[in-house]
Amino acid sequence: MDDFIKVAVMLFMIIDPIGNIPIFNRILRHVPEERRGLVIIRELIIAYIILVVFLFAGESILSALGLKQPALQVTSGIILFLIGLDIVFPGSGKKTLDAEKEDPFIVPLAMPMVAGPSALATLMIFASKQPEKIHIWWGALTLAWVLCFIILVSSKYLLRLIGQRGIRAVEKLIGMLLIMLSVQFFLDGVMAYIKLGSA
Repeated sequence: MDDFIKVAVMLFMIIDPIGNIPIFNRILRHVPEERRGLVIIRELIIAYIILVVFLFAGESILSALGLKQPALQVTSGIILFLIGLDIVFPGSGKKTLDAEKEDPFIVPLAMPMVAGPSALATLMIFASKQPEKIHIWWGALTLAWVLCFIILVSSKYLLRLIGQRGIRAVEKLIGMLLIMLSVQFFLDGVMAYIKLGSA
């Protein structure tokens, strides 16, 4: 039971649904308000499927595609950097993010915002180190996802409490954090790849 709670809390903190609220709001600003809830639910379900698949078969999938785990970090770092840049400097990433204006699908909400490299890597590590506890890890993932689901689906009510000025301030802060996080993801991925090459 201790492992279950510990891993669930860890995954919840890694996914960081509260920190994702301003980002979801920013990316979905062009989606009609009556559809936003449905889009969020769809993306969260897709993210859960991705997380479960990587829990049970992540290493096999990467091996079959000839990819290494650092590729996840580098790719996610680039995507997060572009999103963060657009948040801090509105319009700077306009061409890059035009495809998501109408209805973002999988990228960037489901992945990497929810099913990000840290969450995927954490699940693969637990699954490879203690495969006999795979169903405990699955239960912990499901609990963390349910809590994230509740927070993100009710995000519009939380945003109303903050107000527009508060939202803008939080967006800028989150944008800066995303840029820093994306650079860290990128560097971690590069360093991990170099280590693999020298091993």
